[in-house]
Amino acid sequence: MDEIRVVVSGALGGMGTEVVKAVLREPDMELVGALEEKSKVTQDYLALPGTSEQVPLSSDADSLLKSCRADVLVDFTRASAAIATARATLKNKVHVVIGTTGLTDDDMEEINRLCIANEVAAIEAANFSLGTLLMTHLAKIAAAYFDYAEIFERHLDTKIDAPSATSISMAKEMLKGRGKPFTCPRTERVVIPNTRGGQIEGIPIHSVRSAGVPYSSHEIMFSRSGQNIVLRDETISQESYMPGVMLAIREVIKHRGLIRDWVPWKF
Repeated sequence: MDEIRVVVSGALGGMGTEVVKAVLREPDMELVGALEEKSKVTQDYLALPGTSEQVPLSSDADSLLKSCRADVLVDFTRASAAIATARATLKNKVHVVIGTTGLTDDDMEEINRLCIANEVAAIEAANFSLGTLLMTHLAKIAAAYFDYAEIFERHLDTKIDAPSATSISMAKEMLKGRGKPFTCPRTERVVIPNTRGGQIEGIPIHSVRSAGVPYSSHEIMFSRSGQNIVLRDETISQESYMPGVMLAIREVIKHRGLIRDWVPWKF
């Protein structure tokens, strides 16, 4: 079987750098190009870590994809850049794996249309950590048996959004598992506004942003009369996402259309 030819978008960022290193470790993949925003591109090639080789580096997705004959593009950037990159990628009949959060339902509908029109696929997930995905799956199961639930998510102080897309995704899956909103006790006197966190259908979400967080963690506390159960997943580094990303690269080339909220055990 031929190697899967991969382009990484956001290749100079933290997640992009990890994806580059992960692809280089995979015997069935070949890194053939790197995409980055124009202000960061100061040379035409990206040196590959641990080797004497290099690949084309560009801010022009259309020309890069045409020249390097990619099979899959992996995107960990910002929503405003990711949708433009997805358009160029899919029109070039290249599959895409999207780890960028903040894309709207309209964006997703457009991506699906482009996938179908160009006979390729896109995989999107709020989180590619296998531990986090498994925790979300377990939370959906547990949700049917508890009346109360709260989510606590902790990230580095550099994270730009709150709550995390992962915690929102967890809450939505929990609500699917329960089939109705959770019960959230009414606090009669709130001394400091928003102390109880933001809320999604009875699930308070509490966001911590601190320089002291190892990388990120998500914790869900379920409770009912006389009992609590706590699920917790802690991510130590960005490397933890890579096994999931590699699985998604191998999976996306087998499909057509958009796969949202991807999890590996459904395929």
